[in-house]
Amino acid sequence: MIIKSILLLFLIMLFQGCATWMGVKKDSKQAWEVTKDTSEHVYKSVKKSINEATSE
Repeated sequence: MIIKSILLLFLIMLFQGCATWMGVKKDSKQAWEVTKDTSEHVYKSVKKSINEATSE
């Protein structure tokens, strides 16, 4: 009985860990996409500002 309980507890923890890992992977992928988009926007904005400041 106690072995079955330990095994059940272990399996529950294992599946929760997998679900959490998949969530972390998904969240980090979304965060990376937002970071890339924002960085590109900032880069273009700074480049435009520098060109405007140096062209005068």
